[in-house]
Amino acid sequence: MGLKNQAISGMVWTFAQQGSIQIINFGVQIILARLLMPEDFGLIAMLMVFINIGQMLMDGGMTSSLIRTKRPDQLDYSTVFVTNIIVSLVIYILIFSLAPVIGRFYNQEILKEILRVYALSFVIRSFVAVHITKLTKEMNFKTQLKLSIPSTIVGAVVGVSMAYMGYGVWSLVWLNLVQIIMMTLQNWIFIKWRPSLVFNKRRFRYHFNFGYRMTLSGLLDTIYTDAYRIVIGKFFSPTMVGFYNQAETMRLFPVRQLKTALGKVTYPMFSNLKNDEQLKNAYKKTLKLVFFIVVPMMMTLIVTGKEFFVVLFGEKWLPAVPYFQILAFASITTPLTTYNLNILKVKGRSDLFLKLEVWKKIVGFVAILVAIPFGMTILVISQMVITHVLAFLNMLYCGKLINYSVTEQIKDCCRLYLIGCTALVLTFALKSALLGLDINTLSILILLSAAFIIVYLGLVLLFEKKTVSLVKTLLK
Repeated sequence: MGLKNQAISGMVWTFAQQGSIQIINFGVQIILARLLMPEDFGLIAMLMVFINIGQMLMDGGMTSSLIRTKRPDQLDYSTVFVTNIIVSLVIYILIFSLAPVIGRFYNQEILKEILRVYALSFVIRSFVAVHITKLTKEMNFKTQLKLSIPSTIVGAVVGVSMAYMGYGVWSLVWLNLVQIIMMTLQNWIFIKWRPSLVFNKRRFRYHFNFGYRMTLSGLLDTIYTDAYRIVIGKFFSPTMVGFYNQAETMRLFPVRQLKTALGKVTYPMFSNLKNDEQLKNAYKKTLKLVFFIVVPMMMTLIVTGKEFFVVLFGEKWLPAVPYFQILAFASITTPLTTYNLNILKVKGRSDLFLKLEVWKKIVGFVAILVAIPFGMTILVISQMVITHVLAFLNMLYCGKLINYSVTEQIKDCCRLYLIGCTALVLTFALKSALLGLDINTLSILILLSAAFIIVYLGLVLLFEKKTVSLVKTLLK
């Protein structure tokens, strides 16, 4: 199969994988939000930075190195596998020891036991990380779909059952653990590859030299992303963390599928392109496609935010709506950033990747410190603004490597953004008229969503015909 067909097939199967999992998780999220209290979600959110750091350190960026390596062999895969196991155990012991300190930091003693159990997740993941990497390297996303769905369903059943029986926050813990356990077991049963218990120092150094910079970059990104939860957890209540986390989770639901698909498909696809001109063309097409999809997706949710939360989760979650609407603007650049940074990986510029992450996170942390005294709303607004600033920096650095300037990139996507903003204003005007009528919340949600999409597509057909032609070509 040619590279183009592989990429298209990979995108289709990755979308199918993420789409089916998103649908299941979305349904589970709705049920759990009605069964549990906001503070239950808040307690888990406070710990995610430690779980994510453990996951990041376990991998060490070495699986990314495997993907970019032209012809990795058994020795490469086995060396990374053994490294992942050892590192994950060391990190778990460290987190286990620090759990009481973390509980005292948040003044929530229950976090000690939750963290000690939840942190087992990245240890279990270490047994399957290379299996998944090997499938990704081979662009075998169909098999990943077949293994992901049963794991997601079983975990969802366990989580919802425990929530119904009154286990509270522990239902969220075991939902995730059961999903990971099932995924690991299935990979070992159905994937033929088996690691050799060998460790080669030369291969380790090769993958580590690329991976450690990626890991440091990932750690900075993880700490920065979760810094908002840490700050809110420290200076506000678990309930406020729950509202913020629900807003963050819901605004990421629509874009996570696209972000993951682009990340998994564009990295190996870009790695196989022969020259910068091909890379630039592929990058440019992806840029326009991303904005064509993400802009209407997120702006529809902005205009229907209140109705969306009331219909799905109930009125107890209404305080999360303003945060959700602000963060939805930030989501427009999220998938773009993911595949944008893949250019640096493909070019082997993990040094530049790290340097860029350091500068971006310095800017981000300064914004958090400045916003804290002004309360939650200003803190969330600062996150939205900084997300756009950081996306601009990604475009600047990555564009230089393939001779695709920021000016060109902005020109290629700003018209779609402006079209989306125009449709947003018009739909808000319609919403004001509808609220004066005797119409139920679900009907308003449906009418506004349909109105935005119709207006948006109509404006695209009038003013962005090149994008329409690109979409038609891709569909063919």
